[in-house]
Amino acid sequence: MTTLVFGHKSPDTDSTGSPIAWAWYLSEVKGIPARAVLLGEPNTEAAFVLRHWGIEKPEIIADVAPGQDVVVVDTNNPAELPPGIAEANLTQIIDHHMLVGGLKTKSPIEITIRPLACTATLMHDLMGADVARAPKAVKGAMLSCILSDTLEFRSPTTTAHDRAVAEALAADLGVSIPDYAAQMFEAKSDVSAFSDAALLRMDSKEYSIGGKELRISVLETTAPKLLLDRKDSLMESMPAVAAEDGADQVLLFVIDILREEATLLVPNDLVKQVAEASFGCTVLGDTVVLPGIMSRKKQIIPMLKI
Repeated sequence: MTTLVFGHKSPDTDSTGSPIAWAWYLSEVKGIPARAVLLGEPNTEAAFVLRHWGIEKPEIIADVAPGQDVVVVDTNNPAELPPGIAEANLTQIIDHHMLVGGLKTKSPIEITIRPLACTATLMHDLMGADVARAPKAVKGAMLSCILSDTLEFRSPTTTAHDRAVAEALAADLGVSIPDYAAQMFEAKSDVSAFSDAALLRMDSKEYSIGGKELRISVLETTAPKLLLDRKDSLMESMPAVAAEDGADQVLLFVIDILREEATLLVPNDLVKQVAEASFGCTVLGDTVVLPGIMSRKKQIIPMLKI
């Protein structure tokens, strides 16, 4: 049986590139037939990465069959995985997020979770010397994952090891990190073709906080004005998106990569309450700027209160 390797729903660059890298490793190094799949359409940055390195977009799947061998990367949250994950044969988890809990397996499995900025950094360690055997496209995908998750080393989640791995991969590939990262972020910032609902789901995670089910969305961009010019329609779309997804509220953070700050849209009193309780700010209108906030994993999720 071929093992399916996938990340979370609403796949970003790490949840697109890391399954590709690990499926290569399992198939070509470990002798375990494997292929990468996605749980949704990749975002604009991830799509750019696939085109840039000449990688065919993995198949998009909605669920997994009972007994299907699977490896989960870049998440351990059941809410971000296929409905049938509990009936699949989950053999491995590789992740860099906090442990959520809730997954059950048929037998003992390999779990590797490390406090790094990116799953691809962790995979680079697990592959060891075998990284040298990887095709250029696989190394390029791994470099892209690290630059995306660290926001070119601006994110507070960045470790010295993430940076060292990225710089080693870039040197091997002959890639200028500033130039390539600028291309990636330009692609990430081009969201003109997406509906408001698609933007609210594009890079989002589901969390339960204080008895409320929240869809916590971030949009990382070098051109925040393009998104903030749409704030009225984005806020109007939030109730329908929340209702369709079984959430009480959507929280949307627009991350300005260059200014290193987040703008939270504040459509109602609930979000105002969350913002003031979580970030110690005073909300006076329908947005609030949060200086220095760049990381959902490290600076947003752990701080949320109601």
